[in-house]
Amino acid sequence: MAELDVQPKRSSPWWLWLLLLLIAVIVIFFLMKGCNSEKPVAATQPDWNSVDMNTAKTTDEDIADTTIQVRGNEHYRLYSLGENVLFATDQSSLQGDAGAKLQQVVTSLKKNFKEATIGVYGSTDSTGTAGLNKTLGAERAAAVKSWLVINGGLDSTKVSIHSLGESKPVATNATESGRQQNRNVTIVAFTNKN
Repeated sequence: MAELDVQPKRSSPWWLWLLLLLIAVIVIFFLMKGCNSEKPVAATQPDWNSVDMNTAKTTDEDIADTTIQVRGNEHYRLYSLGENVLFATDQSSLQGDAGAKLQQVVTSLKKNFKEATIGVYGSTDSTGTAGLNKTLGAERAAAVKSWLVINGGLDSTKVSIHSLGESKPVATNATESGRQQNRNVTIVAFTNKN
């Protein structure tokens, strides 16, 4: 008959088990610490392309000036100021009395939309080339943003600029009256309600 050579199983040293247990406790500690730490919530940007510039008109008690059109819905409020209110024709420098009108908008924004994300849209009529109109719209939006930040005290990280150029007219470009309405800057405050 064959002889079996069976030997007792060698046991691992006790300190090896203690070391493994200690490593496991440390790993669990760091995993739990990572789960409980407060991570900054990434701010989500609104869908700037979803803004309807023809949203229904509304009123705002902080806007007394009738040259400022107020529109809005439950997601955002729009404050539109015509070219004749803010700029000279084909210019992007704010006119002298533009500040008083923009101050009314700032008062409303600070009162009603403290944490809102703000978009400044520059629009033009269809006179001229699309490229020049896009540039002029951006320059006008940038001028308004600069005023809102420097003079209005808004947080520059919450204000963005957008140029619509001639792409989203609020009126027909076939008439002088319609073209005048299309030359505007619109300040949009998103309510940050999802």
